Amino acid sequence: MGETFLLEVRNLLRGPGATVADVADRGLDHGAYVPLKAMYPDADVPVLQLSMPTLQPRALMDIGRKLAPLREEGVLIIGSGFFTHNLRAMTTDDEQVYPFTAEFDDWGRETLAARDLDALLDFEHKAPAAKFAHPRADHFAPLFVSLGAGENDLDALRTVIDGYWFGMARRSIQLG
Repeated sequence: MGETFLLEVRNLLRGPGATVADVADRGLDHGAYVPLKAMYPDADVPVLQLSMPTLQPRALMDIGRKLAPLREEGVLIIGSGFFTHNLRAMTTDDEQVYPFTAEFDDWGRETLAARDLDALLDFEHKAPAAKFAHPRADHFAPLFVSLGAGENDLDALRTVIDGYWFGMARRSIQLG
């Protein structure tokens, strides 16, 4: 990763607790590695993985807003997680899912289609079975960085992947 790019990211994220460092020997987290392996199997693109300093949706959306100018430079911003993520609700059949998983996924699909950011940001109180769908929000939280970065393209928001994988909703959206 080039020092100029790291400096640019550091400047965009400027503020309390905003530390940007290139730790080349760390490797990628599975949340970054898995989708990138599918998208770029030859690993021929530079990648800068950012750790999320919080799981608070509004703070993560603000981080996405700060990163939005990078999109104008051709930088792909990916918020990778799972639309539902409860390992105790995993199944061996992608057609068989727990009702709370389907309810949360349906709510998310409808809420995204309505572009209701306020409801999404308050998903823990607004979504059905949020605590069951996400006992911990770390897999849903990257959505907010992506929504913040692509906020100006909400009209172009579309679902590009849906369905289930081992009983977990794998809904993926694209902005722009």
